Amino acid sequence: MTALTAPDSSPDAPRAASPCATSSCVASDAPLVLALPKGRILKALGPVLERTGLFHDGSAIGEGTRSLRFPTQDPQVDVVRVRSFDVATFVAHGGAQIGVCGADVLMEFDYPDIYAPLDLGIGGCRISIARPVDARHEETAVASSHIRVATKYPTITRRHFATQGINAEIVHLHGAMELAPTLDMASIIVDLVDTGSTLKANGLRETEVIAHVTSRLIVNRVALKTRPEAIRALIERFRDALQEKAA
Repeated sequence: MTALTAPDSSPDAPRAASPCATSSCVASDAPLVLALPKGRILKALGPVLERTGLFHDGSAIGEGTRSLRFPTQDPQVDVVRVRSFDVATFVAHGGAQIGVCGADVLMEFDYPDIYAPLDLGIGGCRISIARPVDARHEETAVASSHIRVATKYPTITRRHFATQGINAEIVHLHGAMELAPTLDMASIIVDLVDTGSTLKANGLRETEVIAHVTSRLIVNRVALKTRPEAIRALIERFRDALQEKAA
């Protein structure tokens, strides 16, 4: 299993210039923007958001509306709901100053402008390799120097197989990866796995775990330097909420 490499835990580590540095970082008197992922992670995050004091009901953010930006109980913090794969992009480019996303996204995009101070310990799953139940492992990987893989994680996939001396040809999909082997588009898939029931229902079996994944609190490095007190205070609210959960 590949060790999970998260962004540098030091906010002052030397990095390339942020896009935020050349565009418009949030004004000092404007609300901070917290980017949250839609879907199951947001539901799991609900109790943590409640303990931060940002919401009375963290699991009902945005229900019954098409709006994507919302005020919180703190007038200095607004929330935007975006696709889970887009949270890191919003934060890296300064559209949001802080956010929550899976470690899989951080591994895939490896944005130099992101600092990840907290592992929230929610949304636990794994990035895994899966192949048809009747496929022999040695035929599809070990004995081959080239393999075709369907995945939404081209960077993670290429990096993993490169360590084994295998050239991974990527079929880049954003969903329904499980169909690729049955339609002869790819020999195997690399995807996020929770219970494995979807794999089983589509005639696949999990054969290797590349990395275990949880959700992380992430921060734009430039925004942390320009508004350190406000952002550090918000980080501490999340830290306290996690400690309260553990108590």
